[in-house]
Amino acid sequence: MVISGFQKMTLLDFPGKVACTIFTGGCNFRCPFCHNALLVTEDFKADFTEDEILSFLEKRKGLLDGVCITGGEPLLQPDIADFIRKIKEMGYAVKLDTNGSFPGKLKALVADGLIDYVAMDIKNSIEKYAVTAGSNESIVPEIEESINFLLSGAVDYEFRTTVVKEFHAVSDIAAASQRIKGAKRYFLQYFEDSGGLISDGLHPVEKEIMEQMKNAAQIHIPQTAIRGG
Repeated sequence: MVISGFQKMTLLDFPGKVACTIFTGGCNFRCPFCHNALLVTEDFKADFTEDEILSFLEKRKGLLDGVCITGGEPLLQPDIADFIRKIKEMGYAVKLDTNGSFPGKLKALVADGLIDYVAMDIKNSIEKYAVTAGSNESIVPEIEESINFLLSGAVDYEFRTTVVKEFHAVSDIAAASQRIKGAKRYFLQYFEDSGGLISDGLHPVEKEIMEQMKNAAQIHIPQTAIRGG
């Protein structure tokens, strides 16, 4: 496991849980607006060992309920199943953040009972997915497979889209929400320039436009909400 960051407590990242957050290094996408850009470029490094994290969790039993694993893209880690299994054996619930590009790994973790909640990024409408993710069109089938898996209800989940003025129009959110029609919950997140982004010159959408996007998404997913702003 390449663990490049660690937040000891969060009340926001895992719905209904007092949790900590583990940030893994490395990602197969290059989203221009990524707020964890230092974790997805070649400059990432392992700042924490597995033993350090597991020791912390052992001491926090009864104080923390869950562990969030985010990135980067956690499913790039070849030993993530073994790592999560050790966390689960301590009695913690586990939330996984993923870009959805590794459906086979996602399904295996869920089948083994290692994941309690999944947050999957929906980068954009399918037509604009590649450019928004800094990837190419070949990734779309994997994204579609992960979407279908989560919609099947095999594990609790949410979909979320970080909305950037230069990449998203109301029509894009309408199309994206139609693709995940019937989802349990969908969050539209305001983009924030945290510095050190992969690309410069990006902006959040205006609040009025974000409300229009929410209204468009609610046609297909009534449980659509806005985060941030």
